[in-house]
Amino acid sequence: MRQAALAALATTLWVAPFAAPAQAAADGITPNAAPARQLQVSAELSPKTVPLWVGAAPGALGSGPQDIPTLTIFQPDRATPAGTAVIVAPGGGYQVLDSGREGREVADWFAAHGITAFVLSYRLVSSGYLHPTQLNDAQRAIRWVRAHASDFGVDPNRIGMIGFSAGGHLTGMAETLFDAGDPKSTDPVDRMSSRPDFAILCYAALDLDLSDPTYRSFAGPNASPATLRQLSPVLNVTAQTPPTFIFQTTEDRSVATDATAFYNALFAAHVPVEAHIFEEGRHGVGLGMTDPALRVWPILLENWLAGRDFLWRGREAGSGG
Repeated sequence: MRQAALAALATTLWVAPFAAPAQAAADGITPNAAPARQLQVSAELSPKTVPLWVGAAPGALGSGPQDIPTLTIFQPDRATPAGTAVIVAPGGGYQVLDSGREGREVADWFAAHGITAFVLSYRLVSSGYLHPTQLNDAQRAIRWVRAHASDFGVDPNRIGMIGFSAGGHLTGMAETLFDAGDPKSTDPVDRMSSRPDFAILCYAALDLDLSDPTYRSFAGPNASPATLRQLSPVLNVTAQTPPTFIFQTTEDRSVATDATAFYNALFAAHVPVEAHIFEEGRHGVGLGMTDPALRVWPILLENWLAGRDFLWRGREAGSGG
């Protein structure tokens, strides 16, 4: 029964809207492959990978790589880093992780702009992990970066998250479902807040039809209505949701209206939001560097980050204006 539910999930829930492996391959997107174009980062700052938990992660089904959520760290090659960090959540339909186009390439882009990037390897449905495991991994990643901020020259109040496709859905959940941490925890990481200071959503599913029975396959057959509600970020927006940047294309009809629905929810809650919806562009384009029309969207993101003072320490390094 469990395997049948997961199969239904893969074929009807996450695969179609999130560019599953077969569709990704058809579009020239190879999960876990090296990106076609990378911004260069000094070899002296080669990435390193750390587990999110010391010992077994909560709810681990085994001890293999698929059971160990990690962060791979990409530090900026600049004399004066921004003091900002971003957690990168690749997509892949919760079946695989597109750690090339939506992971390494994105991390390199941020590192080249002075931002320390942490690529999140979260546990997958294809390995038997249901909601809220992925959300727990994302929240732990934010807490981990905040707890270790001083190790990387990062301001603990300048930690954001970017997600693509399923990773965008996960980012949407993380930015709307957070807590201040447990001050009584013996684990210093768990004492940290899991709220990101900004969020960037790229062709993400954000407005889910919870009447669709396949969603129970992701949350489990005994999921409560409150648990199912967590799966649709648009329902969980509040005034405390962090500033958000949205990238979407009209051609990507599987999630095109999700972007506008989430924008409207943020606007109604008076949350700072900027959205850019391009006419053309398939699902899974990543930074779109090889597309003449889409390659401008990272420039728009750069401008947004600079405008919100996440790109450089301008106010701290300047005269205090």
